[in-house]
Amino acid sequence: MQDILVNLGKQLKRIRQQKGLSLKQVAEMSDVSTGLISKIENFRTTPSLPVLLKIMQSLQINLSELNLTSRNTEPYILIRKGQGTVEERDDSQGLEYTFLFSNDLSESNLRTYIVKVNIGVYREPISTDAIELIYVIEGKVNYIINGETLIIEEGDLLFFDGSAPHAVQNNYDASASMLKMYMIQKQNY
Repeated sequence: MQDILVNLGKQLKRIRQQKGLSLKQVAEMSDVSTGLISKIENFRTTPSLPVLLKIMQSLQINLSELNLTSRNTEPYILIRKGQGTVEERDDSQGLEYTFLFSNDLSESNLRTYIVKVNIGVYREPISTDAIELIYVIEGKVNYIINGETLIIEEGDLLFFDGSAPHAVQNNYDASASMLKMYMIQKQNY
């Protein structure tokens, strides 16, 4: 189910870009915030049905034009080295997110990435609808949560509520790589 929602966000982003529309333009046409549309496109939140319909109307697409099928038919998930998908994120310049997989859990969805943090990067604070877990694979970064700066480095694990404003900064002399997991609570409607 969740891979359908991930695919939906990617399709909405692809259609928006094919039509030459910016996030801001779609936000104005659909009366939805730019940040919310970005979160939907990058699957950091699940849209409500009314919000999804507003976005689809602004993009002038019908539900029948979207692929709502599940791609995972195996009883396991195996991602080989190099098979992740690089995602472009408008709010995370200098960070490279490589999507590995998404999977349903009983009360939430787990979404997993490898994130490369380039030298000199500072990403402004953002909030998500997820519980986040970060494991530093290589290098070190400053992670700022609610204004408090934590230095995390290779082998460190950080677990926090993503609704707290958080930022990342790499002012060190090497890039860093992190395994990042988002646990997004399922909405009960």
